[in-house]
Amino acid sequence: MIRFEQVSVTYADAREPAVRGVDLTVPEGELVLLVGPSGVGKSTLLGAVSGLVPHFTGGVLRGRVTVDGRDTRTHKPRELADLVGTVGQDPLAHFVTDTVEDELAYGMESLGVAPDVMRRRVEETLDLLGLTELRDRPIATLSGGQQQRVAIGSVLTPHPKVLVLDEPTSALDPAAAEEVLAVLQRLVHDLGTTVLMAEHRLERVVQYADQVILLPGPGEAPVLGTPADVMAVSPVFPPVVALGRLAGWDPLPLSVRDARRRAAALRERLAGLARTDPAAPPPAEPVAAAERLGLRRGRIEALRQVSLSVRPGETVALMGRNGAGKSTLLGTFVGMHEPSSGSVLVGGRTPHRTPPREMIRRVGLVPQEPRDLLYADTVAAECAAADADAGAAPGSCRALVSELLPGVPDSTHPRDLSEGQRLALALAIVLTGRPPLLLLDEPTRGLDYAAKARLVGVLRALASEGHAIVLATHDVELAAELAHRVVILADGEVVADGPTPEVVVSSPSFAPQVAKILAPQDWLTVTQVREAL
Repeated sequence: MIRFEQVSVTYADAREPAVRGVDLTVPEGELVLLVGPSGVGKSTLLGAVSGLVPHFTGGVLRGRVTVDGRDTRTHKPRELADLVGTVGQDPLAHFVTDTVEDELAYGMESLGVAPDVMRRRVEETLDLLGLTELRDRPIATLSGGQQQRVAIGSVLTPHPKVLVLDEPTSALDPAAAEEVLAVLQRLVHDLGTTVLMAEHRLERVVQYADQVILLPGPGEAPVLGTPADVMAVSPVFPPVVALGRLAGWDPLPLSVRDARRRAAALRERLAGLARTDPAAPPPAEPVAAAERLGLRRGRIEALRQVSLSVRPGETVALMGRNGAGKSTLLGTFVGMHEPSSGSVLVGGRTPHRTPPREMIRRVGLVPQEPRDLLYADTVAAECAAADADAGAAPGSCRALVSELLPGVPDSTHPRDLSEGQRLALALAIVLTGRPPLLLLDEPTRGLDYAAKARLVGVLRALASEGHAIVLATHDVELAAELAHRVVILADGEVVADGPTPEVVVSSPSFAPQVAKILAPQDWLTVTQVREAL
């Protein structure tokens, strides 16, 4: 269905090709997973299938890419629209209309699908992706995860033969991600749809893949094979594979079910051994506190009677399904929203009544869309501005960027970075100011496992110095690795608040892979197991 023939792509002003020597075939009716570290060219390879590379992005494509016999060099994206459905890393860049139902119908209208067929497919897609209650909502009012589901739905309705998805579950809560993957499985198995998907959260998807394409590094030739074979040599791998490598299991398990069947001996070795948890911060007055906080946004009651406090040195993970109110709560702590009831204090100040220039000395927010913080023409200019704004020594921000994600050139324009690289840059800009309270909204979107481990190291160091950290995340592995407490929101209300092991182990949705594999013992991460052994 998809054929790459000695494909290389070189962007303008780039010294080396973004991808090089790609020669492989993706068969019809298979789900093929594209993996590799951040910035190795996964999005470029996906863009070459849809024709966006090079027709939209520019650059030079050498070799040949054909999709169902159509050459993407001579067929522009609009001439492939009936064949290829594409969802990029940024759902907001995907939308054309204002409401959910209109967006689901737009692609079919463009292709001239009959109105009665359009109506039926819209209803089917609303049901499949759990969007029925959102059908009349303006897209701008949706959470990031809800927007991602709408973007996926809008490419499903025209029934393309090929789906190209760039991190389709990155903003989804665990249950929503399973729903989307179940839909993709049904399309592959029942309708013969070909799915090519890039994803960093391999714990969610690797067990569903028929084949895996590994891009080991920038410009390196890809490796194609079965999931088990590729995971054995891949520099990026999920916790279940990491645990299998540690325990010496062969072949490596790809799912929790496979790992549990082999884990009896490991459970015996771990019985009675002590688990190492993040050290709890000493008692202190809260850096930030919300008391019976309520907030309405139009007709939506986004927060209801929320009470939450964060102490110096404490890391709190906010979790919950898409649209639960996590981002709204973070926005309230920086003064973006005025509460309808209750109170919120940060550093003794009421955020929405405090001038922004004063608030940024007390709290820093990295939003879901890192580009909201980026306005300069180069990485070097962004870092220089961040150092000046924070009163930090020159080079402080640049050092943080290099620590989080090495190899990002100073001269690169932020828009030319991958999603993970943009996030690392935005994180570095906010961290340069070293605010007493740090708020991170989905901080691991687009980050590979190595970059995530470096982020955990940076945040642990900040917490040990007394900074309070609040993460809004769907990444259960990050919460297990880093958080002292987990707070779960549902429909704007706090439904759980307690130590991380107590909250996540008891939840089938929010438990990390290691906890599921080694239950009933309460181990959370591969790091804890490695240290104990």
